[in-house]
Parts: sequence; structure tokens; C-alpha cells
Amino acid sequence: MKANEKKQRMRFLMTGLLFLWAAVLLPFGAQPLKAAEQQEFIVGFDAEFPPYGYMDEDGNYVGFDLDLAEEVCKRNNWKLVKRPISWDAKDSELDTGAISCIWNGFTMNGREKDYTWSTPYVDNSQVVITKKDSGITKLSDLKDKILVVQNDSSALAALTGEDATKENKALAASLKELQQVGDYNAAVMNLESGMVDAIGMDIGVAAYQLKGKEDTLVMLEEHISSEEYGIGFKKGNKELRDQVQKTLLEMLYDGAFDTIVKKWGLEDSASLSLEDKTYIDGGAVPAIDTSKLATPAPKEAAASGESDAEEAGNNNTSFTFTGILKKLGGGMLATLAIFLLTILFSMPLGLGIAAVRMSRFKILQWIARIYISIMRGTPLMLQLFVIFYAPYYVFGISTPYSYRFYAVIIGFSLNYAAYFAEIYRSGIQSIPVGQREAATIMGYSRRQTFFRILFPQMVKRVLPPVTNEVITLVKDTSLAFAIAYTEMFTIARQISAAERSLMPLFIAGVFYYIFNFVVAFVMEKIEKRLDYYR
Repeated sequence: MKANEKKQRMRFLMTGLLFLWAAVLLPFGAQPLKAAEQQEFIVGFDAEFPPYGYMDEDGNYVGFDLDLAEEVCKRNNWKLVKRPISWDAKDSELDTGAISCIWNGFTMNGREKDYTWSTPYVDNSQVVITKKDSGITKLSDLKDKILVVQNDSSALAALTGEDATKENKALAASLKELQQVGDYNAAVMNLESGMVDAIGMDIGVAAYQLKGKEDTLVMLEEHISSEEYGIGFKKGNKELRDQVQKTLLEMLYDGAFDTIVKKWGLEDSASLSLEDKTYIDGGAVPAIDTSKLATPAPKEAAASGESDAEEAGNNNTSFTFTGILKKLGGGMLATLAIFLLTILFSMPLGLGIAAVRMSRFKILQWIARIYISIMRGTPLMLQLFVIFYAPYYVFGISTPYSYRFYAVIIGFSLNYAAYFAEIYRSGIQSIPVGQREAATIMGYSRRQTFFRILFPQMVKRVLPPVTNEVITLVKDTSLAFAIAYTEMFTIARQISAAERSLMPLFIAGVFYYIFNFVVAFVMEKIEKRLDYYR
């Protein structure tokens, strides 16, 4: 009878899990909308790439490209969604439909066949900035020097890519070292601290980084390469591309495009033209009906009428200490949510895995061993990628933005459960076997023996290593941005890039330290309460 009851309970549990899984996945089945059905226009951008996209002092995402996208959405009655993404994962974001396009100073050169492109709207060059007293005045002076570039950047492609010129390949070979960093703010800090000799970057970004630092940094007149910026859409999504392109041409005709260009001081770079008739894939650029558009304003009048906007675009972003704390507030809540939910799910899950690991059934033992081996033997970032992108690449299911949070919690919980399982197992197996035998003689059941005798002792013994894992979890929450979930450290990096200062990172570091101090203090109090011998 008891065996039948257990089987019924197991069936009920499995049925409940299947219904729960279906309830979670069903909302994710919607496919991305085409231009004719478009309600949201989701722009994927690097929020550490001023002046094209970054966070301002009010905590808003602003920039040249975002202003263009906002005007495009306004004219098409679309809702603009500004979505900061991890630049290394931009292709997966686009493929899964998480974003509508990549619009962020995105270089077309060398990527012509990878995306469906708009026509170029910015002529961009790769330049080198260095210290004024470095003695580097031309590219040949970089021989035996350390040059730093951003990961997967145009500067890196210009020096080492398949389409790199012989001169640039020779330049790269002559360097002492070609380093890569995650963002240009880190590159500038490396340069200022003397860790590298020069930086290779986009000319627009270089001009932004040089503001206020003209006395110490300088841009070389000789350029590494010239290239073009375009808007990258998913391969084959020509309908949406054409609609955006047509709107941009209308903006160029009536002067709105030039107004935004002047606001951000990019007059020397803007290259959108009404003369372009074809895309790089050979398709025809959509014609615009000028009879339905406003008459273009004279350039002189437009320039004078936008003096305030120009001044706003050229002013440096200025954050106060309290302002930084305010901006970090939302990120702190996200970090706390990841931490608390991971603890809530991973600790009991780890206990279950430990029980399976110590099971008498060999097949269950090996399943638990393999699971633990995979979770501990592969990077947490890779596990987050798999959990987030598997629904699309394995099952063809497009997931909404909200799934990122669930993926973060699932990934962290599964990863930390493996570590907790081994900690629990070591604690349980460290208890002398004689205690189990004595409990059996006294008539205790296996469940009573575990929860009344073994479990309390196990908790006391594993508390120090569990504390270490909990403290590590606090710091690991920053890995959530691997799948573009914005937590505190990511916001700190975005503010740091906009302000060109380490202060936001230091403030974030203080928060991590205080949080970990509180965690360690609480765990120490619990450990003392469980110190029976004293």
C-alpha cells in the first residue's frame, strides 16, 4: 500500500512539474514581428560606447544612434526599447529575436555577408590615441609598443582580420603586444596608468574620450583604417530594414537627421546620402515621396535653431556622488534578487543532489556525479549562455526579455547547487558511522536518523565552506550581464564609461564589501550559536 502511495505521489509530482514547465515556456513561443506588425522596435546597443550609446547623469540611455532610433520610431508610431547588450553576444541576441537590430556605431566593413544592412550613415576611421609625452607621433612609432583595442572591435579587425591590409598586418606584427579589453573606458585607464602605450579606437569615440584630457592625451593624425557604420538587421529581414531606411532618408530630406548630427558634433562623420540607390546586398533603396514631406529648413537656420541641443550634446556627463548612488540603486536591487533567489533554490536543491550522490543505486550516483562534474567543470558564464539560448537554438522558441531573469536564477541555482551538494556530502560522511548504527538500534527510522541526528551535525560542520560559497555568489552576480541582464556592476561600468572615472566602480566595490561583511557577520553568529561544545 505504501509503495502504491509513493508511486502516486511521484506521478503527481512529475505531472505538476510538466505543467509548470509548459506554463513557463508557452509565453515564449511568439516569433519576432515584421515591420508591418511592429509594435516594439528593440535597439541592441553597447551602453559603454559614448557618444553613440551610454547612460547620462539622469540614468537614461542616450546617444547619437539612440536619438536617430527614437525619431525613426516616432515617425512610424513604434515603441522604442533601448536594450543594452553584452557586445560579445550581439549575434545571438539578434538571431533569437531579442532585439530588432544592432544600432550602435556598428561597422559594416568585413561583416557585409553576416547581416542585412542599411546604407552607411557614418564614415568612421580607426585612430590611435596616446600620451602627449610618449614620443609616438606616427603609426611606425608603435613598433615594440603595447597597443590595446576593444574585444571584437573594428580596430582589432583592421589589424588582424582577414581583410586587414598588408600594412596593418605588418603594424600588428611589429607590436610588442596587442591587448584586448572589454570597453574603451578600461582602455583609457590602462593608457593613463602607463600599462599600455596607445589605444586603437573609432574616431568618434576617441574624440569623446579626449574631451577634458587634451593636455595629456593626443590623437595621431595618421589613421589605421577607414570604414562605414550601418544598422545591422537579422539576415533576410529586409522588410524591417527597408522601412527604417526609408524613414532615415525622410529625416535626411527634412533636416531632422542633420539636427541630430549637429547635436552630437558628428558633422565630419555623417555620410547618409539621398544619392545611395542600392544596399550592399544589391537591393534597391526605397524611394521617398518628397511631396508629402515638410520643406527642408535652410542649414543655417537649422544650425542656429539647435544651439541648445548642440550644447547639450557636447557637454560632458557629470555625476555627483549621490547621483551615482541613486543610479546604482536599481542595480543593487537586481543584485540582491539574484543573490537571495539563488540561495533560496540552490541550498535545498544541493541537499537533494547530495542525497542522490550517496544513493545505494549506482546509476543515480553516476547521474549525480556527471551533473556535479559538468556544473563545477565548466564556466558559469557558459552555463548561462546555454540556459538562455537553448530554447531558441534547440527548440526554436523565441523568448521574451523577461526570460533573462529566469535564466539567470536557473543558471546560478543549478551551478551553486552542485557546489553545495559536495559540501553537504562531505559534512554527512564526516559523521562517524557508529551514530547511524546506534540510531538504528534505538528504533529510529532512516528519516528520523537523518533529520534528528545527522542533519544538525552536518549543518554545523559545513557552515564555514558554505559561507565561502555564499560570499563568492555575491561577487558572481556580476556575470548576469553575460546574457544582458543589468545588475549593479554593469550599471557601475556604464556610468564609469560615460563619466570616464573609476568612482562608480569604487562605489560598487564598497557595496560588495559591505554586503559580504554583513553576510560573513551573520554566518559567524550562526556558527557560534551552533558551537555546542562551548
